[in-house]
Amino acid sequence: MDLDTLLSFKWSVMAPEFIILGVATLLSVIDLFMKKESSRKPLAWLAGAGVLGALAAIFMQLDTEVTSILYDTYRLDSFSKAFKILLLLGTLLVLVLAASYKKEDIEENRGEFYYLLLSALLGAMMMASSADLITLFVGLELLSLASYIMAGLERRNKRSNESAFKYVVSGGIATAITLFGMSYVFGLTGETNLFLIAQNMQDPELLKHGFLLMFAFLITFAGLTFKIAAAPLHMWAPDVYEGAPVPVTAFLSVVSKTAGFVILLRFIIITFIAAPGIDSESLLLEVQPYVMILAAATMIIGNVTALRQRNIKRMFAYSSIAQAGYILVPFVSNSSLLFELIWFYLLAYLFMNIGAFTIIQVLTAQEKSNDISIFRGLFKRSPWLAVPMTFFLLSLAGIPITAGFVGKFGIFMGALGLEPAHYWLAAVMMATTLVSYVYYFNVIAVMFFRDGEGAKVAVPSGLAAVLAFCAVSTVILGVMPDLALDFFYGNFDINEFFMNIEAVDTHTHDH
Repeated sequence: MDLDTLLSFKWSVMAPEFIILGVATLLSVIDLFMKKESSRKPLAWLAGAGVLGALAAIFMQLDTEVTSILYDTYRLDSFSKAFKILLLLGTLLVLVLAASYKKEDIEENRGEFYYLLLSALLGAMMMASSADLITLFVGLELLSLASYIMAGLERRNKRSNESAFKYVVSGGIATAITLFGMSYVFGLTGETNLFLIAQNMQDPELLKHGFLLMFAFLITFAGLTFKIAAAPLHMWAPDVYEGAPVPVTAFLSVVSKTAGFVILLRFIIITFIAAPGIDSESLLLEVQPYVMILAAATMIIGNVTALRQRNIKRMFAYSSIAQAGYILVPFVSNSSLLFELIWFYLLAYLFMNIGAFTIIQVLTAQEKSNDISIFRGLFKRSPWLAVPMTFFLLSLAGIPITAGFVGKFGIFMGALGLEPAHYWLAAVMMATTLVSYVYYFNVIAVMFFRDGEGAKVAVPSGLAAVLAFCAVSTVILGVMPDLALDFFYGNFDINEFFMNIEAVDTHTHDH
């Protein structure tokens, strides 16, 4: 590629990624020359400023038309903009948690945490804009490798070491499975560009290889479900959530999970939307039973196993697994509201989960324990913590007047709104939601109706701001969900997601 070709690309569309890359590089250089005993908190604020800058760049791009560069491997469209906002917002809140996280055995690694976090964010953002198997996989690995290291940052903590080891091993296996499935897709179509793959899926010759297409889908989908901690590749989540520092746990439960759904939507929907099935015209219709069983198993395993957990971080790990099952339901119904439902639920999940982890960080730091008993008598000790935590738990449980209820209701109606309606999947969703009330309400009962000894809880100003922001957002989205949905419909045209599937002219887009 010559210099004239490079200069012809519209590099401004990658402004958010360049900002994150530049700040991450700057952080690594500054950290290298800082004295060992110096506080690394200024690095957190610099990282936060970089994320805010990238977020501002995304908002400035909202009116930008669909643009692709680098021969349609990078693509700025409504889909990428919508999900990058979630990724950046989640990372910004996690950075505030990280700046206030105090633990002696992590102080020496705190500097590298910030640029690892931004590196993981950069990988997730690249996935959101990728239109090629290669860049998609590179973004996935950048996110994964940074996450593996962050999970084991507490080097003197055996649980942290164990969680990082399990994460690396299970992640490596999932990566191999994903790459194996992608190799079949490339072998069958001869392309790595997602839109060209979709175009080639309509080739009559592929009708002879329906079984191989089905195999490629199942293998790739199974590998990608690791990132969202869906069954059966969910067993890493409880150990990693328990052993990792709380800000890392919050990042994995929100930002990494959002990135997992981004790659599922980007790769699975674009690539296989026109793929022929074995006995019908659509492969996506034929694999519905498989995705349905996966979603149901994830909901059941996550909620039922959470009932027996006494460790609050492990309980939230299984809760996160169950939430992944709920968000998989729209993949079964394949309604026209697929993107809106998933985007809104992930937005609601971002606020309620990071808000809950903010309180968990404060209490575990003070009580030096992860047991649910740290919540005993919290309402009497610190009502300003107990009340927001109640809202977050009610939202996770899907109780009315919360953002979680609106998200779950949309997904539930989406499962019933199309023909044929998926009644039994909706029934599983309803039954498992009722099961979740037991462990969510148990924490509420411990806060309000159990006597506990302990001093009042002091909340740093940064965490108090995150807590207030998440609590208010959770309630507002529950009462006025139109605020988020109007923003979505007013700024994002998801039809762009399917543009050029039938015909891709890379030269036109590149220039």
